[in-house]
Amino acid sequence: MNVDLFDFDLPPERIALRPASPRDAARMLVLDGAGADGATRDRLVGDLPAELRRGDLLVFNDTRVIPAQLEGRRGDARIGATLHKREGHRRWRAFIRNAKRLREGETIDFGAGVTATATDRAEDGSFALDFAGDEPVELLLERAGRMPLPPYIAARRPTDARDAEDYQTMFADEPGAVAAPTAALHFTPGLMAALDAAGIGHVTLTLHVGAGTFLPVKVEDTDEHKMHAEWGRIDAATADRINATRAAGGRVIAVGTTSLRLIESAADDQGRVHPFEGDTAIFITPGVKIRGIDGLMTNFHLPKSTLFMLVSALMGLDRMQAAYAHAIENGYRFYSYGDASLLLP
Repeated sequence: MNVDLFDFDLPPERIALRPASPRDAARMLVLDGAGADGATRDRLVGDLPAELRRGDLLVFNDTRVIPAQLEGRRGDARIGATLHKREGHRRWRAFIRNAKRLREGETIDFGAGVTATATDRAEDGSFALDFAGDEPVELLLERAGRMPLPPYIAARRPTDARDAEDYQTMFADEPGAVAAPTAALHFTPGLMAALDAAGIGHVTLTLHVGAGTFLPVKVEDTDEHKMHAEWGRIDAATADRINATRAAGGRVIAVGTTSLRLIESAADDQGRVHPFEGDTAIFITPGVKIRGIDGLMTNFHLPKSTLFMLVSALMGLDRMQAAYAHAIENGYRFYSYGDASLLLP
């Protein structure tokens, strides 16, 4: 498909620079039913228990964002690095700023006693960084790194102490992401208690979100786009709960495109989800059958992004273009710190 089909105009003032407070006070656009005949409702995230049914199951991503943004020097050159995928015990793949000043075998000093050697430059310009020493890399990042805010926020304000908490979900448990699974940022203990009281269950899986999620689609046709890979895991208990929910007539609602992508990576042709552990580079566009979920809660995505293509696959491109036009006209806040949508095809 032509990538331009997924374009739309977004006024810059619609980009949220801070999350709603409290988190579940964010707005939520409900699309109930795909196609032109589906209903559209303006709600709040706190209304979610009333929008779901007893017996439904929410699936959250329990990845934890690490301070993966590093600033350092190679000689007299300033080098920026954004880690995006672990490749070994002390090796991370990283996107490099000022990469033309860096060659394989050279060492970057990130300060605070943290150094890494650049190796294995890839076609996309990224390097593997081999960190020196014996300490866990996570401890090194706590000393030298900072929270990797999305570029559309970082370009408009600096990262600050609030982001260390704001850019982490209440489910964050497994360190390894360099971007938050942002749909889950809306959830609070109070909202979870209300969902439990309404008979709506929840489980977690792990997908370590990479910085590649923010990469623009630079080709003209979706068939030519090479999707980034991310590591994920669904254990047997979670797979069994998902399958049992659907067998009993409940709906499986993925919270975030990361949860959806991993479930679809683990689902067979009949929609049964199996335990999974490894990399996934699944790319979901209109025409790809979605098998393992019955709904999606997600934030509003960038024009011509793989994530807008994904929601268009779930609900239909015309439906999503109309929904985004409604959201823009009615003052919804977009992107990672923005408002939510609940998509029920």
